[in-house]
Amino acid sequence: MLFSSLLFIFQFLPIFFIAYYLVPVRFRNLLLFLASLFFYAWGEPRYVILILISILINYIAGRLIEYFDKKGRIRVTILILAIIYNIGTLMFFKYSNFIIENINYIFNSDISFLDIALPLGISFYTFQIMSYTIDVYRRDTKAEKSYINLGAYLCMFPQLIAGPIVVYTQVSEKLNKRSYHLKDIEDGLKTFVLGLGSKVLIANNVGALWNEMSQIGYSNLSMPLAWLGLLAFTLQIYFDFNGYSLMAIGLGKMLGFDFPQNFNFPYISRSITEYWKRWHITLSTWFKEYLYIPLGGNRKGKLRTYINMFIVWSVTGLWHGASWNFVCWGIYFFILLSLERLFFKKWLDKNVILARIYTILAILIGWMIFAITELGNIKIYFGRLFSFSVTEDWIYYLRNYGIILIIGILLSTPILKKWYDRQNNKILCNILLLVIFLLSIAYLVDAAYNPFLYFRF
Repeated sequence: MLFSSLLFIFQFLPIFFIAYYLVPVRFRNLLLFLASLFFYAWGEPRYVILILISILINYIAGRLIEYFDKKGRIRVTILILAIIYNIGTLMFFKYSNFIIENINYIFNSDISFLDIALPLGISFYTFQIMSYTIDVYRRDTKAEKSYINLGAYLCMFPQLIAGPIVVYTQVSEKLNKRSYHLKDIEDGLKTFVLGLGSKVLIANNVGALWNEMSQIGYSNLSMPLAWLGLLAFTLQIYFDFNGYSLMAIGLGKMLGFDFPQNFNFPYISRSITEYWKRWHITLSTWFKEYLYIPLGGNRKGKLRTYINMFIVWSVTGLWHGASWNFVCWGIYFFILLSLERLFFKKWLDKNVILARIYTILAILIGWMIFAITELGNIKIYFGRLFSFSVTEDWIYYLRNYGIILIIGILLSTPILKKWYDRQNNKILCNILLLVIFLLSIAYLVDAAYNPFLYFRF
């Protein structure tokens, strides 16, 4: 079930929230858990059992780790077994065919692919439940004594499919006790509408331009059109994913939770180092806390630091998808971050205009590697970006998509947000939000299927 669907907005949400606010407080986690399972089962009925087993195994692991608090070897063994299950499940469903494909290529074998579908959200909820078990092991939090509460945490429908990645310590207190205020519900609704508009009115429309690039054929693109298409995808993925995150944050606020911010205008960054502090913040934080620091971070010398960075960014790329272009995408950012760490960041800090030009160009090239799965096609597209082939094909597309591109560029900066924050709770702001909502609904009435991009990852 999609957030950006009439079914979700006009049927699931009203029924759920009426029930949620009417039932006694002690039953709200149970209702949230069951409603979230229903939400997930609407699109993935086969894999509900997978989530339930994941909750059960990590619930038992957390209780046992806490029970054997004074027995270090037993605690470590339980943690390792839980991690093996979590990573093993993710590897099986997401990477089995990728591994088979590469074995066939290397050894010229003919192993058949497995007939398995990728469970929705498995990358996200696997990381979330792993953070819980690891934090219990670290003694950063107490083991959850209620299976229902742990299930409500992991399955919470606002962030179940595509984040933000919410670690248990961020919501553990409110799982047991949370308050509700009309102001929170109002703010949550406003945030949800902004996210809906980002997805439906901007991401879907600007994304149509990128879709046309493959229909034309990458080898047929002029240099201006290739850059225009890449700009379109750059805006599409930001407004698509940020839109989902805003809707999730808004829904969480209506439930009584404060989900962490996931984006902070990443395209205004003046370095790739800054960019990754602004883009998909919860994922970057997770990798830092649960992989980079445990590997040793930057505490064991320069060589070890860069080895750790290479591991983290290779895994980050692979996390996004079972394809070599994602691995290359991760390594691409490892190289840029390493160069900035070595010397380039100091130069960028002194040359603000050039820093912004470099950063946006680096981001655009990165999204090209990300968006095109076949390495051969990446080479072709890269060649078109610097082909110096200038025809008039781009004028037609600029005429059709120019306004939405300009709107996207403006909204990807804090300029209009500053105005919105000043006008918040004023009549003009409320009218604007109503217009955004009505336009979004009008679009959805006529729209075809419009999934979120990150559902694939």
